[in-house]
Amino acid sequence: MRDLSPLNQVADSAATTSPLQLLVLSNGHGEDVIAVRILQELQQLSSPPDIFALPIVGEGRAYQQLNIPCIGSVQTMPSGGFIYMDSRQLMRDVRGGLVQLTWKQIQAVRGWVSDQTKLGNKKAILAVGDIVPLLFAAISGANYAFIGTAKSEYYVRDEVGLLPRKSKSARWENFSGSIYHPWERWLMSRRRCRAVFPRDSLTTEILKKWPIPAFDLGNPMMDGLEKTFSTPKFYAADTENEELVRPLIVTLLPGSREPEAYSNWEIMMVAVSGLMASFRERDSILPSAGTVIFLGAIAPGLDCTILSQTLQIQGWRSCPESPIQLSDANILTFKQRNAYLVLSQQAYNDCLHWGDLAIAMAGTATEQFVGLGKPAIAIPGNGPQYNPAFAEAQSRLLGASLILVDQPAKVAQAVKSLLKNPDSLQVIAENGVQRMGRSGAAKRIAECLQARL
Repeated sequence: MRDLSPLNQVADSAATTSPLQLLVLSNGHGEDVIAVRILQELQQLSSPPDIFALPIVGEGRAYQQLNIPCIGSVQTMPSGGFIYMDSRQLMRDVRGGLVQLTWKQIQAVRGWVSDQTKLGNKKAILAVGDIVPLLFAAISGANYAFIGTAKSEYYVRDEVGLLPRKSKSARWENFSGSIYHPWERWLMSRRRCRAVFPRDSLTTEILKKWPIPAFDLGNPMMDGLEKTFSTPKFYAADTENEELVRPLIVTLLPGSREPEAYSNWEIMMVAVSGLMASFRERDSILPSAGTVIFLGAIAPGLDCTILSQTLQIQGWRSCPESPIQLSDANILTFKQRNAYLVLSQQAYNDCLHWGDLAIAMAGTATEQFVGLGKPAIAIPGNGPQYNPAFAEAQSRLLGASLILVDQPAKVAQAVKSLLKNPDSLQVIAENGVQRMGRSGAAKRIAECLQARL
C-alpha cells in the first residue's frame, strides 16, 4: 500500500486567481482510462483546472502517466475490481483490507475538500464508474459530476421495450423503472450534482424522467481508436474482385488480465481450429484458395511467450513475414496452411479496424469493436471477469452485435451464418454505433464540465 500526501502539490496562490481544483474518483482500470481521456481534453481548454485523482481500485497508473498527483491510499485488491461478479471475490477483498482502505479513502476525499475550502479555492469532484465513486462524491461536501460507465438501460430493455429474462431475480435490476436504482438516482438528483453523463442515449432518456441533470454527449470509450492506415485494401484490382479474393480478417480479443487471459486464449484457439476446419469443407463461404488472417490484440502486460506456446501446440509455426501491415515493429507472425496468425501488443487500434469480425472474451475491447459497427462472437470463460454471467449481460448490452455461443466449437457455425447474411451485417453495423456512440465524447464532456462546474 502507498499513501500519497493530498496537498503538497497545491499552490498557495490567492483564491481570486486560483483555478478550479478538481478531484477525480474512479474505481477500475477501465474507468481510470476513461477519466484520463476526459482530463486530457480538459487540459486543452482555456483556464483548465488543477487536477488530482483518487483511484479507488488499483494504483492509478493511467493517472501517473499523465503526471496527475494522487491523494490518499491506493492498493490493488485480490479481485482486481470484479467483486460484483462473485461473492467469493468480495470476501477475498475484505480479507485483503478492503474495509480499512475504503474508510481511509473516504477520509482522504473529505480531507481534500476541507483543505481546499480552508485555502479559499473553488473545488469540485468528478466521479467515474458506479455508485461507489458517486457516493464518495456525494458525501464529500463539494459540487460533483458523474460519468456512469457501469450501467446502461440496454441491460434491461431496448428501444422497443423490456427484454425477456429467465430469472425472476432479474426483475430486481429494473424494479423502479430504471437500471439505476432509487438511491442512485437520489445521489444524481442532489443540488450539488451538477451533471450526469450516461453511457448512451437510451439511458439518458430514461434518467431525464427524474430531476437529474443528464447530458447525452456520447461514450468516451469510443475515443482514441483512430487507425494508422488509410484504407483496408490488399490489392489494386477492381473492388468486386478484391472482395472475392481478399483475406477474411478475424480479430482475437482474449482480455487483458492474467492469468485469465491465458486461459481465454486456450479456449479461443480451439475456436480458431474449428473455424479453419470449416473453411476446408465443401460448403465453405470462403473460396478454396481463400486466406484467413487472425489478429491477436494482446495487452502489453501479457507474456506473448505463453501465448506462442499455445499456438505451437495447435500446429502453428513461426513465419518471418506478416501478411498485413501493422503499426508495430515487434509483431509475432505464425502460419498454418493458408492461414496466418499475428500477435501485436502495440497496434490495438489497427487490430480493431482491420477485423471483419472478432472472437471475443474481453470487456472494454469487445464493446469498442462492436462500437465500430462490427460483429463479435463471444465465448464465456471461467472468470473472474469473462464468465457466463458477464458474457450474458454483455450480450444484452450490445444486442445483435454480440453473438454468444456456449462453447468454442460453435464459433464456426456462427461465423458461417454471419457471412451468409449481409443484411444482418448492416443491422449490426447500425446497432453498434447506436449502442456505443460516435467518437469525440471526451471533448464534449470536458466542455460541459467546464461550464457546469
